[in-house]
Amino acid sequence: MGFDRTGFGETWQRAFDYVESRLSGRIVAAQRQARWRPAWFLDVERGGEILPIYFRGARPEAEHGVAQLRRECTCLELLERHDLPVPHVYGFCPRPEGIVMDRVPGRFNLATAEDEAERVAVRNHYMELLARVHALPTADFEAAGMKRPADALALARGDLDAWVAAYRSARTRPEPAIEFTLDWLTRNAPRDRRRVAPLLGDAGQFLFDRGRVTAILDVELATLGDPAADLGALLSRDLSEPLGDLEHAVRHYEQASGEPVERAVIHYHAVRFGVITPLATAAMVASPPPVADYVQYLAWYLVYARCPLEIVAELEGVEIPPPELPAEDGDDPSPYAVAHAALGTRFDGLERSDAFQAYRVDALARLASYLRRCDRFGRTLEAADLAEAGELLGRRPADWRERDQALEALVAANRGDRDAGLIRYLVRRLRREEFLLAPVMGELAGARMQILGEPAQPARSEARSPKDC
Repeated sequence: MGFDRTGFGETWQRAFDYVESRLSGRIVAAQRQARWRPAWFLDVERGGEILPIYFRGARPEAEHGVAQLRRECTCLELLERHDLPVPHVYGFCPRPEGIVMDRVPGRFNLATAEDEAERVAVRNHYMELLARVHALPTADFEAAGMKRPADALALARGDLDAWVAAYRSARTRPEPAIEFTLDWLTRNAPRDRRRVAPLLGDAGQFLFDRGRVTAILDVELATLGDPAADLGALLSRDLSEPLGDLEHAVRHYEQASGEPVERAVIHYHAVRFGVITPLATAAMVASPPPVADYVQYLAWYLVYARCPLEIVAELEGVEIPPPELPAEDGDDPSPYAVAHAALGTRFDGLERSDAFQAYRVDALARLASYLRRCDRFGRTLEAADLAEAGELLGRRPADWRERDQALEALVAANRGDRDAGLIRYLVRRLRREEFLLAPVMGELAGARMQILGEPAQPARSEARSPKDC
């Protein structure tokens, strides 16, 4: 029996046609991946054999990102040419944009390793592969269109300016946490770095099996830059896919590469890379399109705004007392609580016919849960936040709009003398906002970036969405 396409729209019909034409085969099974990004697991019959294929689609346009899927396709081909373990690419579908690649065996997330010995073996292998990537000739990547940083400042900033430009063109409201972090990065950019190497960009994504990495994944942010940038990116990846002791990982990288790396520079790049997520999602959070998984984007936006600021606090020696949060059984329900409860029960009986449909229903259920919690605790937290902002600003703002406008003005006038107060307030504010999301944040609940040199936190092992390949 052939694959029945009748339930799919024109867009995916074109994608399936491209796959069959490119592979000279026939799709016999297709399952959309249960995640925010359009992607498919395909089984393609060719010559009596079944090829497991992954179709990796482009990011949603609403993210206003600067990542380019074609660049990722080129980078995968370059890495394969240099005998690095990546999925083999069969072709690039132009409409809809997507990479057609092998579906590689293995699992993701080192929290799923059989034991600590396997976790360490896989992490060491990945750091050895990362050192190999950084040793590749930059000329190959420049020939593929990647721009070489012109000086030490460009090396420090990486592709940050492209993300900032996209963020500024799309933003619709003040963003004091983002603006403070950007200002800090400008004032504290390392000026003594010189080495340029090929970078994976969003480092730390891979599949593994039996103690070895089977495939490096997700290289759409690949670029040329400071090798320390990839090490800094690991601190971000660790938030959602725990990597274990990253100080140990960096030491193993130094042994494999023969190059010592200053921890302060890695921390700088952890801040720089971390803020890219709120830059990319700010517009989505402020004005989400109908198809957005709003809770997921809000969680990314909040956590990846807070964690870089906590790294800054560590570097600046700023202590941040935790904010006072409501007791879970506190605050009387509002008159509208019954409606929120009724909405929450409506999702129990909705159809979950496949993994993607279940993902969509669960996304709506999480949104309903968040709204119910906002109704219960939102007023208390907003009052506490406005009061604390008033202490920083010299007067209590009338509402959140006035608060954020005044805070952006304070950030713009800051020359470093107000850093401690701004860092302390912004982190506490973000923690309040995360409190409202806490029950539906999944693996990001309580996430904290590692500080190199400190003992690693125990691996979190909550269930996560399937990875790409």
